[in-house]
Amino acid sequence: MKEQFYHDLKAIYQRLQEERRQLQKMYRCLELHRSLFEPELEEYEALLEDFLEFVGLPKSSETVLAATNRIVNLREDTLLQILSDWEEEEKIAVKERAFVWVSRFYLANFERRLEWIESQKLLTPFYRSILRGAHEVGEVMSQWQSSWMAQIVYGINRELFHLFNGDEEKILQMLQSKNLLDLGHEGEVGDRCYSVLRLKEDGSYERLCYAQAFEEEVQEVSKRLEKLVRRLGRLEDEVFGQKEEWIVYFRAIVEALQERDIDQLIPKWADVDRAWMRITTPIQIGHPLEYYEDHYRKAVALEWDVRLSDPDYPQGEQAKKIEAMFRSLYQRIGIEAPTIYEQTISNLQKVQLYVGRPFSFYGSEFNGLFSAQVVPNDEKVSQEYGKKIFAYPDFVLQTQRAKPKMRLTREIFGEELAKKFRELLEDEKSWRAIYDITTIGHEYGHILWMDESSEAVMNASGMFKLAEEFKATTGGLVAYFMYEAPRLSEELLLDHIQRSVSLIGWMEVPEVLPYYVEGLLHLQGLFESGVLRFEERLRVDMGLEAFEKLKEWYVITYEELARIYLKKENVKKFLDKMIIKDKNYYPKDKGVDRFVRHYYGLYRQMSTELDKE
Repeated sequence: MKEQFYHDLKAIYQRLQEERRQLQKMYRCLELHRSLFEPELEEYEALLEDFLEFVGLPKSSETVLAATNRIVNLREDTLLQILSDWEEEEKIAVKERAFVWVSRFYLANFERRLEWIESQKLLTPFYRSILRGAHEVGEVMSQWQSSWMAQIVYGINRELFHLFNGDEEKILQMLQSKNLLDLGHEGEVGDRCYSVLRLKEDGSYERLCYAQAFEEEVQEVSKRLEKLVRRLGRLEDEVFGQKEEWIVYFRAIVEALQERDIDQLIPKWADVDRAWMRITTPIQIGHPLEYYEDHYRKAVALEWDVRLSDPDYPQGEQAKKIEAMFRSLYQRIGIEAPTIYEQTISNLQKVQLYVGRPFSFYGSEFNGLFSAQVVPNDEKVSQEYGKKIFAYPDFVLQTQRAKPKMRLTREIFGEELAKKFRELLEDEKSWRAIYDITTIGHEYGHILWMDESSEAVMNASGMFKLAEEFKATTGGLVAYFMYEAPRLSEELLLDHIQRSVSLIGWMEVPEVLPYYVEGLLHLQGLFESGVLRFEERLRVDMGLEAFEKLKEWYVITYEELARIYLKKENVKKFLDKMIIKDKNYYPKDKGVDRFVRHYYGLYRQMSTELDKE
């Protein structure tokens, strides 16, 4: 039975690859010199025209590229560049219409996918029911996302921004002083929220749980989950014997959604995470876990998706190297923090690693899929059960290979280096090794130096996430520097330089601010070590001496950051040494700052231009 299940899983996995390959042909519509008669591209051109008409943009080479990126890669950055000079309300309206179009497009694709699985009788009736039920819930989550964004990101958060002139520290102080944050497990201020703020007639704010703020959506999601539970109750999980685990999990989500005692929301959702951690099958569901969109109260986003593991993916040694690095540095630093040490080791040893592909996704994920993820964020649950790490190397590589060549890349890096970036994508063995270090290593890196109270205590300035993404990537890099031969030094540098520089493009995209700031911190190291110099043009030194200086910078900087975490100090203390807040965040170092502003100026000019040479 299990052998047949994995055979079916492989067939589905291959179909996902092929569907992705076909969709990426949409980029062919951007080519100037393609054949005049290519019937399969006519369908894509019609879709692009329909998208542009729906969102209200004229057809041009720039808008077609923005539309293609929004549809194929779920990326808004190119679209946002086109809208950069528009009024805020108009921007929001176009972004919302783009979300609606993209969600409808993918929901229809997922429906066809499910119909194919049913017609082929793949997997088992139990798991076909889970896929169908998850899709039915996802349809509601996707409709709900629009009102969630309207109330939180485009509503109350804009009010708070204007009220406090964008000073996040003052906003957070007000929220704490007025008791407007959700409480955690022991009655302490939580590190995230499952509630919404609403302005009352007297000018004060109140908290509403999702069941109050979004009553219709919560009732509909609950109804569909209960229907799924009834369906599963009539079936058996003949392959993995986890019927009870799945039913307990779905019931826990209903209970958490319908909880009306706001200060019981974090404990109730922790029960969801506990039930979820007991499910260890190659089919996994992603529920509301992350909180990047809401900078102030960290309201958890409407994530909902189904993930498939690749049955053939070999397990790497990343966890062992990360653990060895952590033990070594903890001893060297010499700050006694037994709960952090013990919880980190325990979490690392209990990690469940799932490497595969997204099967279907909904809600907030129509605004972008992660390339990897470590969850749950609830450290109390992680203390008991560890974490799950999800990674999508096949999906990410396929996506990067399909992207068109951009003029900006050649303008910044020059022809030779731009060519090397493309060559690395064709060297699959090296690329996958780099992905293990930088991406899977990043997810393991999130686990280090923390216990259940770290984020809440260290986030007094609202800047915790701005340091945390850098901490995660750097953890994977330092483990590589300490325990692997530098056979991939050039490939690693190529990948790291390109990513660090490209993150500058997210300067004015609030939802991904932590990654933009992460890029600034990496650039500080790249410039300080001499790997990068900016003298009218960007100069890149790929030599061994510069690489050794970069390694040294990362180890010293990572130790400094680890000390902050061990002492649970405000992360602003670390960040203030390298970045400064003006209209946006900028590097303090004048040389790095000059390059960042130069790059962003070019990005605004030519981020929608293809490389025609």
